Amino acid sequence: MEKPWLQHYPADIPVNIDPSQYNRVIDMVEDSFQKFSDQPAFIFMGKTMTFKELDEKSMAFGAYLLSRGLEPGDRVALMMPNLLQYPIAMFGVLRAGLILVNTNPLYTPREMKHQFADSRVKAILIAENFAANLQQVIGETQIKTVLITSIGEMLGLRGQIVNFVVRRIKKMVPKYSIRNTVCFLDALKQGQKFTIPPFQGGPDDTIALQYTGGTTGVSKGTMLTNRNLLANMMQIRAWLMPVLQGHEGESPRSLCALPLYHIFSFTVNCLAFLSIGSCNILIVNARDLPALIKEWRKHKPNIVPGVNTLFNGLLNQPSFSTLDFSTLRIAVGGAMAVQRAVSERWQQVTGTRLIEGYGMTESSPVLTVNPVDATMRVGTIGMPVPSTDLRIVDESGSPLPPGPENVGEIIARGPQIMKGYWQRPDATAETVKDGWLYTGDMGFMHSDGFFQIVDRKKDMILVSGFNVYPNEIEDVLALHPKVLESAALGLPDEKSGEIVKVFIVKKDPSLTVEEVIAHCRENLTNYKVPKQVEFRMELPKSNVGKILRRELRDKK
Repeated sequence: MEKPWLQHYPADIPVNIDPSQYNRVIDMVEDSFQKFSDQPAFIFMGKTMTFKELDEKSMAFGAYLLSRGLEPGDRVALMMPNLLQYPIAMFGVLRAGLILVNTNPLYTPREMKHQFADSRVKAILIAENFAANLQQVIGETQIKTVLITSIGEMLGLRGQIVNFVVRRIKKMVPKYSIRNTVCFLDALKQGQKFTIPPFQGGPDDTIALQYTGGTTGVSKGTMLTNRNLLANMMQIRAWLMPVLQGHEGESPRSLCALPLYHIFSFTVNCLAFLSIGSCNILIVNARDLPALIKEWRKHKPNIVPGVNTLFNGLLNQPSFSTLDFSTLRIAVGGAMAVQRAVSERWQQVTGTRLIEGYGMTESSPVLTVNPVDATMRVGTIGMPVPSTDLRIVDESGSPLPPGPENVGEIIARGPQIMKGYWQRPDATAETVKDGWLYTGDMGFMHSDGFFQIVDRKKDMILVSGFNVYPNEIEDVLALHPKVLESAALGLPDEKSGEIVKVFIVKKDPSLTVEEVIAHCRENLTNYKVPKQVEFRMELPKSNVGKILRRELRDKK
């Protein structure tokens, strides 16, 4: 049978979904604004924003952007942690027919420059904490409109206190000087004077550029369309509905610890959960586990999406086990493998299941999820979500039969598969063939349709759910005058899943580990910085001179 999972598909989940119910993501979102008008949509540091408020503020933000000369199809970057400003701006961008460019606020100036120049961003909303980095590169981009916000800007009097602590006590806002900036609240106030004129938008329009390394190489903009994101919203909603239904009059609460600029949280929390009237409890810093636990205790979430490192970290906090878990219905792990020990301990402590899913940026992102009932299987990535096909293929692209002895590459097909890579048709052709997304992940299919990953075909490193690409690290190392050659790879790590290790051949014998780390910190986001450095006299190479990372991995 070509799709053996269908025989074992949960009875209360549809085999297919119909994303054609809406032309645009924003059409579905606007329906939610009306349907759940008075319900809470987001909570941040004690401040609640209803669906109605989100509706009004996002409309004003979108109108303001258009008043500044932007036109439908222009790109707008959002660069901030989880703040109330994010969903307001995100929905405002989409309502104005603009294209969203999510940007990691931890990016170095070099990484920012690449993403902004490549996507030709014309406007940006950025938290003041990161404006100094923008100042360094803005002259090399097409950005003309700069909006600045602060962590406390939407919090009233309390926000003034928060900003004082952030700016004066913790000194988290480096000095910057950017001309003609506008603060977020001023933009909302000015935007109320304008309207958003109707524009023609269709299912195949790109509405988000989500940057990723793809299966190989330099960071690329994944073009996600209305249809892609609508489909994945519906697929996620259908899969989780069994644990959400039966609670009439109750607004489901989701703990939003993952950053909204990440594809997992962007689609799951900000789109799919919002479409069912869920309230997202925004966590500005998921690394501050005591603060996260405090928010959990206060708001008692029903759904907790996260990554293995977050769940593991919580379990190792003594105060976590003292929480009331009676309202928790499900926890969903993605972006990296959920370890068996973490899953089993989670169920022991909380009394609820921690189910694992799988996907990638190029699939909007969800491709598979474990069933939310007792048929879930720890160690697997579950079964394909509705309207999604998965195959295991050999090197020639031919399908392999089920069984752990038949390991091959996982390929996927469905309405959530990206339109392609922005301005990179060659890279698109290498990744999507005849409608099938070649994931670069190696695995096998069990006879009942559960899939299991065993290795990665690509050399990509996964640190706490974030993709790290060896080529980028090696390119940065090549800029150091004392480095002759280098190779980067991932090593297993209990805390973050993997860490980066680099092997270096010195050009100058005086090169030290400390110099290497300092150089990387200047040019790479923290999670990409190598945790281990090993000097070698030479690196293994193929007959054409290509450095063989796999040999380094096997001999480390």
